[in-house]
Amino acid sequence: MLLKEVKKHLSANVITGEERLGENIDYGYGCDLMSDVLAFVQNNVLLLTGLVHPQVIQTADILDIKAIVIVRGKKINDTFIQMAREKDITILTTGYSLFSACGILFEKGLQGEEIAHSEFSL
Repeated sequence: MLLKEVKKHLSANVITGEERLGENIDYGYGCDLMSDVLAFVQNNVLLLTGLVHPQVIQTADILDIKAIVIVRGKKINDTFIQMAREKDITILTTGYSLFSACGILFEKGLQGEEIAHSEFSL
């Protein structure tokens, strides 16, 4: 799914990375625990979270996550925005809850990244 489609489906605002809205995302991953993100995310993922702490940007950078959707209409401070710009991470915001935002994107065709560890496979 293209980031511009994510923007449209979630009625999202673009905070950083407007020029990258033509990029494709293969999977979505909704989570507020960055330790889970570090443990389970492996692919070209759109991260959806309600956290607006610098650790989110650091985690995204480590995993080469190129786009993050901040849910629940959370306000983002200038430090978070500057870090995202420095790391070339697209930030979108939406008023939807994490559950609703993930559901909308899934309904529109974005697949979830399933847990990659075989002992947790579906």
